[in-house]
Amino acid sequence: MIRNLLRILVAVLATQAPVTAQEAVELVPAAAGEAATALVVRSTTDYLILRPALQAFVAKNPMVSVIYEQWGSNALYANSLSACKGEVAQADAVFSSAIHQMVDLVNRACASPYRSDLTAALAPSRIWRDELWGVTHEAAVIIYNTSLVPESEVPRTRFALLDLMRQRGQTYQDKIATYDIEASGLGYLFAFADSLEATTFGALLEGFARSRAIATCCSAEIIKRVATGRYLIAYNVLGSYVDAIASENIGVIKPEDYTLFLSRAYMIPRGARNPAASADLLDFLLSSEGQSVLAKSKLVDLEDSEATGLPISARRDIRIEPTLLVAGDQHRRLRLIGQWRSTFKK
Repeated sequence: MIRNLLRILVAVLATQAPVTAQEAVELVPAAAGEAATALVVRSTTDYLILRPALQAFVAKNPMVSVIYEQWGSNALYANSLSACKGEVAQADAVFSSAIHQMVDLVNRACASPYRSDLTAALAPSRIWRDELWGVTHEAAVIIYNTSLVPESEVPRTRFALLDLMRQRGQTYQDKIATYDIEASGLGYLFAFADSLEATTFGALLEGFARSRAIATCCSAEIIKRVATGRYLIAYNVLGSYVDAIASENIGVIKPEDYTLFLSRAYMIPRGARNPAASADLLDFLLSSEGQSVLAKSKLVDLEDSEATGLPISARRDIRIEPTLLVAGDQHRRLRLIGQWRSTFKK
């Protein structure tokens, strides 16, 4: 009976948002048959990748069912802001890769505070105001088709990618892809971080324009099209998705000049119906068991610098902190998007 009611609720939730905003609704049913608490999680993470962690959490908490809503990052931010204003129903947890948008939500007083031994143990770069927590650890990588890109041309730094676009421009015309920063909050975040870090940023934009590079919305689409050879190289892709989506013919490079690392941010919204269950899920994801499950799903990068050849100095954590509010500054955003539009003409 309880499972049937939950499935009906999932069906109802699936009709409450446009398909272009809410991409999927899934149910992880409670192990217990009665009196289950329905925990509504709204997230940008692909359900199939996060499912093992959610199933492990439910197994340890048999009185909790998880209703998982998968959203695009911009749509999730808009929905969370509307929920904060009381215009739409509130989630119990919001979990997003677009951490600049999450920082903005916290700054707008949309979050509930929580503290535990596990949250307190987080690195300062992965926690803000006891209201936002970085749960994963994922690299932004360059991927390439191993069957079609010769080893001698594999770009292991941004400077090598620039040289490749200059010297082999005809080969790579229309064959390089990255995120569309207007459609993807994550893509915007990576581009913003690059604009602060990279002396190569302007040159990269020029190279992308000259190569007629493609800006598109989604990790899955980019990775699948590199695997099939539609694209030969993709820049600033979340490495955690590669194995889960299409590992054949895909090579992965952590740029040696610097590699961005992202921690997806978890928030317990103000007004959540089940904040205790949401806090329990957060603690589970931060626990050794939860981190182990996330690592198996490639959402936690456990490789050290010696194993990857990437020196510590080349690691750039995107910190969860108020300086990310600059990324949402209207003038800064319009300027960056203007540069992007002139590079990736549609």
